[in-house]
Amino acid sequence: MIHRYLIAIGSNVRVAGVGGPHRVVDAAVLALAEVGEVAEVSRTRSSRPIGPSLRSYANAAAVVESESEPAHFLARLQQLEFRFGRRRRGAPWRARSLDLDIVLWSGGVWLTPDLVIPHPLFRERPFVSGPAAEVAPHWRDPVTGLSLRQLASRLAHA
Repeated sequence: MIHRYLIAIGSNVRVAGVGGPHRVVDAAVLALAEVGEVAEVSRTRSSRPIGPSLRSYANAAAVVESESEPAHFLARLQQLEFRFGRRRRGAPWRARSLDLDIVLWSGGVWLTPDLVIPHPLFRERPFVSGPAAEVAPHWRDPVTGLSLRQLASRLAHA
């Protein structure tokens, strides 16, 4: 069975051999082809950081099709993050070479101790909802029933 995943992509650190955050996002989109078929990609945009980080982020979103179930798909995304220099230790708001988050998937809600879909904070983050609405405007949040376009519009006017 083919599943569709909406992935939020972010970076705010230069990666050796790749470049600055915008180039990291571009390279990450290409690398996503290793975990599934990339069906849609948003434009990359800059955003202000959350928390104490001072470095701006580059953000995008992609729709990726894969036969992997969510837990296995997450493990593959984390392998890509590791290849780009991401180390999961320290403060949660620290700078990141690459952040790949599963925002939504075609199976609705997924709830385990290691993974929650929909992403618990995506409704509050315009740097996620804007790119997400660009690539999947009619996808619906299974919790609120709102489309990504509606959620992005609400954040843009908040």
